[in-house]
Amino acid sequence: MKLTVIHTTPATINSLGQLIHSEMPEIEVNHILDDSILGDMNAGRDIAWVRERWLEYARIACRNGAQAVLSACSTVGEFAQEADAMLPIPVYRIDEAMAREAVRRGGVIAVFATLASTLQPTERLIRRLAQESGAGCTICTVLVEGAYDALMRGDRTAHDSAIARAMARQAPGADTLVLAQASMASAAQALDPAFRNKVLTSPLLGVRKLKEDLAGMEGEADGTRLHRN
Repeated sequence: MKLTVIHTTPATINSLGQLIHSEMPEIEVNHILDDSILGDMNAGRDIAWVRERWLEYARIACRNGAQAVLSACSTVGEFAQEADAMLPIPVYRIDEAMAREAVRRGGVIAVFATLASTLQPTERLIRRLAQESGAGCTICTVLVEGAYDALMRGDRTAHDSAIARAMARQAPGADTLVLAQASMASAAQALDPAFRNKVLTSPLLGVRKLKEDLAGMEGEADGTRLHRN
């Protein structure tokens, strides 16, 4: 089976690729990277064109023989939902399993991001899932300024420390700490161990949900869409 992962930052390629390989060593994985998307989204530049580019990458993956597509970026998660509805193969967003778990826990959910463009899509996802399930929750959002710049400079220690400090400030009053971007996952280990059980990250939860679905997918060789269980 072939999986295509669409990235908007090089920071997720190696870590996510290694995680997928460790969880599903039998899967052939291809990666597509467009690192101009986040800049365009943050600047609000021609979002319709950004959307069309992302959808075209998903179409290319489908034409290239992928049985599933995974969006590694929470900022463009809604584009992945749109692609999922239009393509004959399933398209996943990396953060959906994490958001479902946050909703299941309920209470106060603190959402952290290092890019402003990620906060609203993640909040909308959590609110939609909460509404669908009838769960009650309160959401607050925190932008960790400067952390993404540190990551792009190659200083993951500074990146993780900035996020950990932001989480520490919110942790006493929150039931769940959501790290909205896959690139933030390593910051969980920089947090005080007393609060780590509150942290949710997207890569492992997202990949394990994908693994579960791919294992249970049923499809026909005649091109019938593979169905999620």
